[in-house]
Parts: sequence; C-alpha cells; structure tokens
Amino acid sequence: MVILPTMLIFNRMVLSLKNRIAFNYIITTALLIFAVFFIIFQTISYTIYSEVNDSIRYEVEEYLEQIQFTESKVKLINKQKWLQGENSELNFNPVFFELTDRNGIILEKSENLKKKQLIFAKNIAKSQFSSFKLEGNLIQQMQVPLIQNKQIKGYLIVATSLDESSIVLNNLANTLYILFPIVLFILFFVARLIAGKTMKPIVRIIDNSSVITQENLNSRIELPEKKDELYILAQTINALLDRIKEAVEREKQLTSDTSHELRTPLAVLKGTLEVLVRKPRSTAEYTEKINYCISEIDRLNDLISNMLMLARFENQKQDLKIETILLNSTITDIIGRFSIKCKNRQVTINCDIDEDYYTKSDDYLLSVILSNLISNAIKYSKPNSEVKIVVQKTENQTICTISDQGIGISSIDLEKVFNPFYRSNENNHPEIKGTGLGLSIVKRLCSILDISIEINSKENHGTIVKLTLNG
Repeated sequence: MVILPTMLIFNRMVLSLKNRIAFNYIITTALLIFAVFFIIFQTISYTIYSEVNDSIRYEVEEYLEQIQFTESKVKLINKQKWLQGENSELNFNPVFFELTDRNGIILEKSENLKKKQLIFAKNIAKSQFSSFKLEGNLIQQMQVPLIQNKQIKGYLIVATSLDESSIVLNNLANTLYILFPIVLFILFFVARLIAGKTMKPIVRIIDNSSVITQENLNSRIELPEKKDELYILAQTINALLDRIKEAVEREKQLTSDTSHELRTPLAVLKGTLEVLVRKPRSTAEYTEKINYCISEIDRLNDLISNMLMLARFENQKQDLKIETILLNSTITDIIGRFSIKCKNRQVTINCDIDEDYYTKSDDYLLSVILSNLISNAIKYSKPNSEVKIVVQKTENQTICTISDQGIGISSIDLEKVFNPFYRSNENNHPEIKGTGLGLSIVKRLCSILDISIEINSKENHGTIVKLTLNG
C-alpha cells in the first residue's frame, strides 16, 4: 500500500522540469568529475611507479659496479663486502637481488629471498620492468642483460616490494569512490535549488496563463524585469493572446452578422408566402411572388456560398497551386461570363491589354479575386457607363487596374469596405443587391497570394481598384 504512492511521488519528481534540469546537470557533472578523478588517480599512480622504477634503476647501477665477467660466467667482485653493505643499510622497502647465467640458473641472490626466487624471462636483449606477486606480495622488478663482447653472459634481476605503494593507491581509490557519490548527491540538491530559482519566472508565467479564459481574454502575462528568453516568451504569449482575442471577436461579429443576414431573406420569404396563402390569387400574382421568392433564394444561396468561402480561408490557408498564368486569358474568360450581366445593366467593358502578361499565382484563387472585383464594378456602375480594365508591366511586378464610373464610395466608408457584410450606402441604393462579403473574400485571398490591393473612390464619380501582382 505504501509502494504505490511512493512510486507516484518519484515519477512526479522525475518528470518535473526542475528535476530534469538537475538530473541532466548531474550527468554532465558526473562525467566531468569522473574524468578529473581518473586523471588524478592515474597521475599519482604514474608518479609512484616512476619513483619505484627510479629506485630500482639506482640499485641496478649499484649492483653493476659489483659485477665482473670471467671467461665462463659472471660473479660478484667482493661478495662478503657486498653482504656487509647490504646488512648495514636501513631499507623500509626490501630490495631483492639475483644474479643468473644466460639460462636463468641462479649464481647469487640476496639472503632476504631465502628459498624464493624472482621471475626470470629468457632471451631478454634489453632491460625491462615487470610486476608479479611473490607469496602474496606485489613485486616490481627489473631484469638487466649482462653483455660482454656483444654476447649475453648472464642477467641481473633487482626487485622491490610494491606493498606500500599499493596501500597508498588503494586508499586513494577508496577515497575517490566514497567522494564521488557524495559530491554528486550534494550537487544534485544544489542544482535543484538553482533550477528552482531559475524556474520561478516560468512558474509565474504558468500561473498567469492559467487564469486566462475565453471570458477573460483581456488579461496578459506580466513581463519579467530582465529582457532574456523568458521575456521574449512572455511577449510571444501576449501577442498570441492578442491574435486569439481578435479572432474570437471577429468570429463573434461574423456569427452576429451572419445571423442577421440569414434572417432577413428568410423573413422576406416567410412574409411573401404567408401573403400568398391568405386568399386565392390570380396566376400572374402567384407567378410574380414565386419569382420574387426564387430571387431571394438565389440571394440566400449566394450568401451561404460566400460565407463558406470566407470561413474556409479565415480558418486555414489552402494549399496553393502556384503556376505561371496568362493574365489575358483569365480576364477574358471572366468578361465572357459577365456578358449577359453587362447587357442587362447597359455597361460596357473596355479591356486595354496590348500584349501577353504572365504572372505566377494560384489560377483558381486569382480568378475568384478578379471575378469579385469585375462583378462589383459592373454592379455599381451607372447605366450606359464603362468599366475599364488596364494591365501594365513593371520590372518585377504586374499591375492590374479595374475602374468604373459608378456610384462610388464615400471617404468615411472606404476604410470599412473589407469588413464582412459591410455595404456602403445600402439604404440609398436598395435596388443593388449583395451580401457584403465579396471584398472580404478578395482581401483574404490577396493576403494569401501576397497581392497588394488598393482602392480609391469618390462618391458619384466611380471607383478604381489597383492590384499589384508578383512577376
């Protein structure tokens, strides 16, 4: 029963950012400390063994002075004097000595070896060190070939105990083994403490963010005093909240406007049908009212189509299909589609395109933009007037201008024409039907295609729309 809560607490500690920072810090520090301890141990070990080897070399030089060569073998010059000298020296580490012939047969050896003997290596042409155990004691020895007339006459083997050196190295290793986890344990809690202080601004950002809801989008995260990465993070979150607030408000406004715009044609349809069913009417009256209802249904259908298109491009950026487009062909096709509308409104389209103009864009989306603009130019033109389309080429851009001689837009309304459902002077021109979504769609698509759009207009004098396309 106690194990489960303990595991949950452990998992929570391990998964917390503060503990992950401390853990990663400890891993790095552990590797660094291990490398430092390893270098210290190897350095001290090398130093100790170097001193032992230097001591053995010194002893070898001393013994070589006591050796002479005969025709058949090597021997000590004055064995009795050498033994007296050995017995008179005070050595904390005993020195062992053997003098052998070339086959390893012992000729002389130190008394402290008694019945023991050192390790002999055959066919050694130069001096070499080796380590081995002699009755449980670690020994370091040096075997030196004794050469006369380029022939090996025998070998001198000098050795000394490594027990004291081993004790020092073992004590050092044990000390480092004990210190290693203790240092890591202390550093872990120090790292957690430092990470905790570092995390305080992040905790404040989390606390501030947790109180922000859809009903409280005006709240913002308090910016830290230091302009570091956390300051940039807080700024970024605040900018994101600004965009979310703007999107929510736009969605609320769009929902409100949509409800209003949908309610109007539905109310007209309901009222018209209610009038029809109150009493019998003539065929002409039924035909008139039914045609009126059909026009309202068409208007409602256009409204829904435009709202779906606007929502589609408001919520996500469509996958673009960028290709080289012949602008002449696109404009000609659109003009052809609006020929009947131009005839009904007695409007003439003058297309001033004297050469082939190419641009890189999405053919479908560009066609939607031009269709909406040309349709508006025709719709708001006065009878017996002209819509002029001019295309010009600069060094890196293509400029398309669509101008009409229509009712125009007042300077006050000009800033609002891109707002959804906004229609300028709607009450003054009830005969002109529309949804108020066309220019909203155009603005959104121009933003997606990186097309600059500029509208200049004067009331009762007409409107000029200028599109600047890349390429």
